[in-house]
Amino acid sequence: MIRMRTRLLVLHVLVVLLLVVLAVRLWQVQVVRGQEFVTRAMETRTRTVIVPAVRGQILDSSGRPLVRNRTALVVSVDRTKLNRMPGGGMSVLRRLSSVLDRPVKDLRQRITPCGPGVGRPCWTGSPYQPVPLDEKVDTREALQILERQEEFPGVTAEIHSVRQYPGGRAGAQMLGYLQPVTEAELEKREGLKASFSGVDLAGRDGIEYVYDDALRGKSGLRRVQVDRMGKALGVEEQVPPVAGDHLVTSIDARVQAVTEKALAHAMKNAPGADGGAAVVLDARSGRVVSVASAPGYDPEIWAGGISAKGYQWLLSDKSGKPLVSRAINGQFAPGSTFKVSSVSSMLRAGYPINGTYDCPGAYMVGDRSFSNFRGIGLGQMNLHTALVKSCDTIFYRAAYEQYLKDGGRNPKKRTKEVFANTARAFGFGRPTGVDLPGESSGRIPDRAWKKDLWNRTSATSCERSRKGYPEEKDRARADFLKRLALENCTEGFLLRPGDSANFAIGQGDVLVTPMQLARAYMALVSDGKVRSPRIGWAQVRPDGKVVKTIDVPVVGKLPISDKERAYIKNALSQVPSDGTAAGAFTGFPMDKVRIGGKTGTAEVWGKKDTSWFASFAPTNDPQFVVVVMVSQGGMGASTAAPAAREIYEGIYGFKGQPAAVPGGRLPTKLPKFAPDGTVIHQ
Repeated sequence: MIRMRTRLLVLHVLVVLLLVVLAVRLWQVQVVRGQEFVTRAMETRTRTVIVPAVRGQILDSSGRPLVRNRTALVVSVDRTKLNRMPGGGMSVLRRLSSVLDRPVKDLRQRITPCGPGVGRPCWTGSPYQPVPLDEKVDTREALQILERQEEFPGVTAEIHSVRQYPGGRAGAQMLGYLQPVTEAELEKREGLKASFSGVDLAGRDGIEYVYDDALRGKSGLRRVQVDRMGKALGVEEQVPPVAGDHLVTSIDARVQAVTEKALAHAMKNAPGADGGAAVVLDARSGRVVSVASAPGYDPEIWAGGISAKGYQWLLSDKSGKPLVSRAINGQFAPGSTFKVSSVSSMLRAGYPINGTYDCPGAYMVGDRSFSNFRGIGLGQMNLHTALVKSCDTIFYRAAYEQYLKDGGRNPKKRTKEVFANTARAFGFGRPTGVDLPGESSGRIPDRAWKKDLWNRTSATSCERSRKGYPEEKDRARADFLKRLALENCTEGFLLRPGDSANFAIGQGDVLVTPMQLARAYMALVSDGKVRSPRIGWAQVRPDGKVVKTIDVPVVGKLPISDKERAYIKNALSQVPSDGTAAGAFTGFPMDKVRIGGKTGTAEVWGKKDTSWFASFAPTNDPQFVVVVMVSQGGMGASTAAPAAREIYEGIYGFKGQPAAVPGGRLPTKLPKFAPDGTVIHQ
């Protein structure tokens, strides 16, 4: 009996203890941590979906669209709903494949979440957001899906906004393109992760990239209530997105079209040409009017995502690397167009501006003879005529004399390097800072550059000087390369006499981009100030209000006087009428618009010459600077100069065509916008 009572007492105590523990636990859950669990409970049944904003348009200087948005029928799939179906919804995908005429494997890949081992195209967005599969469906395909929803559960066909390019291929590299946001970008770009919708596209190149933040706008927000199975129950909160700002550029769509056409003609008329570029700048403001690069491509290729094969094609040698802009990335020897810097160097070094100089057919630089074009001597002349007739030997002599003053092969402790330093003052050897990504710096080969190059390459040069070039089939070339390797191995750190001579005429190791050359000529023929060109002009809200004006910064000043600039400019003004470009401009109405400029023909080992023409107009009060370059295009007067002439004819409306720029005056004021954001055409 006592034992029974003891057991009952123990049992009662245990029950009481359990009740106490339960009460304490309930108190902790409901009182102490109650709010925490309420919050967690809310989180498990509330999902946040970011609603992407409509991207702003890119407009030209008159408000004409360069890139705009168009509505398109987009087929999307609810992957969460699809995955809950028998077989993971494969039967639905097979029917969808038949309608869209796309492989089931491709559709499945696009709705698969990105992750380790899963390559693009894959899905980076929220599981509660439809995955777009096709942005180019027609009405018939959409109706097949919408009218037979029982066969396509979880599939929708809705109107979305996608990018459209009214100018087609014109300015593709300059405009850039859009691609899905990567995980690395989400971590790197401040503010992007918080507003990322999963379907947002980010600028990948060109001004789409540079002005991506302004163009993208602000995403909206939608909080969706879901049950424990993830099924949407309703919308709890909704914040509408704010459309991105429009970007007004200084590009003139009509001049861009003229430039593209002229460059295409130049490439077609020069057998073997493998690339080209043309740049038109506003000499008065420093803004970019047009920029073209060939070969080009159709930016529509990015719509709906690009395959790995398609992307590799854009960067392949076989296609001519159309994704690369030769206007800002291409680096080429400038030939005689560089002589504006060399004349300035001579004036800085003390050579008299009104002096008389001998132009023999050849000149000895050290132990090597350097010839004039075709070895023709032109007699006595001044610097004005040296530019007009493009005498080389005058510049060989001056550069060699300055090389010797600096100590020659045994340089002084403090060298002046007048030619190299003057070129840098013209803006060569560094990026122009134009508002485009990935710009090349070009190259100004001075003594420091030679030493740095030797430090990086001497080991390879010395090895090649021993082993030679057995892979080279041309034995004469192989022997030449072996001798060159030995020379670079033993004394590659020295600036040689021939290097200075080549530098003076824009040959040898000197490299510039077409944009750099255009910027230098712009400074020369305007006010002497070196500017960083700009394409962006202003950001404008969708309601027409100007948010921000983008200024053109001054980054330097030419190291010559106004008198010296005017002297060089006057010499260049005779080149198209009486100089090396006279043949290209025969019959051009110089009485209406006088053109000034300089031809350039740069030799390239193993290839045809690079053709250049750098120009400006009108000569008395320049409005335009036009630079054309054609790689493997031959002589500057035969390929680049005719292309520049075609551009001027299009700008001013000669040869019976309407003027791209009526009156030859570019707009100085932004286009006007109505309250609804549309452009008011005047």
